[in-house]
Amino acid sequence: MFQGEYNFRCRLFNGYKPCAPGRICMRCDVEDLFDAMILLINLDAMGDVLMTTCMLAPLRRRYPRALLTWLTLPGHAPLLENNPLIDRVWTFDPATDAVLQAMQFDVVLNADKGLPSCALATRVRAAEKRGFGLNATGMIVPLNKEANHLYRLGLDDRMKFFENRRTGQDLLAETFCLPYARDGYILELTDEECAYAADYRTAIGGSGRPTIGIQTGSSDLYPLKRLSEDQIIDLVRRLRARHPEAVILLLGGPGEHDRNSAIARRSGDDLVIETPTNEGLRRGILYIQACDVVASPDTGALHIAIALGKWTVGWFNISCAQEIDMFDRGVKVTTPLPCSPCWRRTCPDPICLPIADLDAMVDGVTRGLSR
Repeated sequence: MFQGEYNFRCRLFNGYKPCAPGRICMRCDVEDLFDAMILLINLDAMGDVLMTTCMLAPLRRRYPRALLTWLTLPGHAPLLENNPLIDRVWTFDPATDAVLQAMQFDVVLNADKGLPSCALATRVRAAEKRGFGLNATGMIVPLNKEANHLYRLGLDDRMKFFENRRTGQDLLAETFCLPYARDGYILELTDEECAYAADYRTAIGGSGRPTIGIQTGSSDLYPLKRLSEDQIIDLVRRLRARHPEAVILLLGGPGEHDRNSAIARRSGDDLVIETPTNEGLRRGILYIQACDVVASPDTGALHIAIALGKWTVGWFNISCAQEIDMFDRGVKVTTPLPCSPCWRRTCPDPICLPIADLDAMVDGVTRGLSR
């Protein structure tokens, strides 16, 4: 392909218009050259996307000059805004798929075991592929030997639920052939966003009070992760008895709107406040930013709170607590049952729900506030 006077290895070059107004490519003195092309595929759940941001620092240590493109779902893209270690965030759609098929990468990294992600990882051209792909019969397979251990965990319940002690980040680093150094999540807020969160906290009367956030729901994919409405009201009352001065924020997205309204109303407490649930993911993050401590089941809000450096109290019943790294800023409340964890979406007798240890959650919140 004719290149002429244009530098196709400059990350600022796009072939459509100048990278800055008035700048002439042929006389450029600000070129930013890259020496490798990396595609990271992560279409899975919101929490998984945030956990995968822990791979960015080791990736940059290994490939400091690479052009890194992250492919995710449109709904997850706000989690990656302003991330200084990602060059391009692309969302999965037919147009992007067509572009990817015309490209050639040095390395493709697929963090997911979902069929669309694995199909993409298999089809996209690359000198090296790590993670998971599809074979000719449409079965998910590891793409490199280092992915074998994480692959087997998904097929062996005893190994995954009871024998494994390693975090998801540790396992993914091994899969991607990266040294594991317990690098943290990356979720970047702008100055304006931080100011909004601070102003919101002041507006609700929380600037001089401890502020506790409670994520009241979970994804519809795993409804067994969420506490009942009655349990959350009980949790609120126990927190109020321990911390009478605290503001309690009810957190959630559109699916929690009615639930949060009912909890706030039934609590009869002016300091129990339902946060807006229909303003989009990025604004929802800011209500978590307004909290000192966050209590949440193992769902997206848990990972957002960890990424924001909040003291986090996580409740785990069907999911694997050992795979979550709280980075020494939180408490895990688990369920002492032989069937837990199980990763079930439905259960004929969900005995893990009524025995949720609310006292342990309150103790975890108190420990966080004491810090």
